[in-house]
Amino acid sequence: MKLASNIQIKNKRATFDYELVETFTAGIVLTGTEIKSIRLGKASLVDTFCLMERGELWVKNMYIAEYFYGTYNNHSARRDRKLLLNRRELHKLDEAAKNSGFTLIPVRMFISDKGLAKLVVAIAKGKKEYDKRQSLRERDDKREMDRVMKR
Repeated sequence: MKLASNIQIKNKRATFDYELVETFTAGIVLTGTEIKSIRLGKASLVDTFCLMERGELWVKNMYIAEYFYGTYNNHSARRDRKLLLNRRELHKLDEAAKNSGFTLIPVRMFISDKGLAKLVVAIAKGKKEYDKRQSLRERDDKREMDRVMKR
């Protein structure tokens, strides 16, 4: 059975503040009320980051709103959540995180075809101020080109 889902929660600051080097898709360990909130689109990746601890990848400060119908079983909104990757991917992310100038950031959260919540994590390098201005200029140029092409 294929579930149709259009949940796409993006971290818009990630592509502006960082140059994405490589991306990985990870599963997330969630409770029942958390997945229900995500399916309603009540989550945010603002100010979220990933951290390697004892060979495991954790996402910190990710906001998932408390489920409205959740009773005493409801979750805390900003708890740390474990990410699921295979050993080779975890090793690659650990090596990248140890390198100076690189960090691990969540870029996008979505619901897979099987109905599971997935998080796209990127190895990223911080942009300088002039790189950000260049990104703004490119975005404005692209928007102007699209406007001209539609006429």
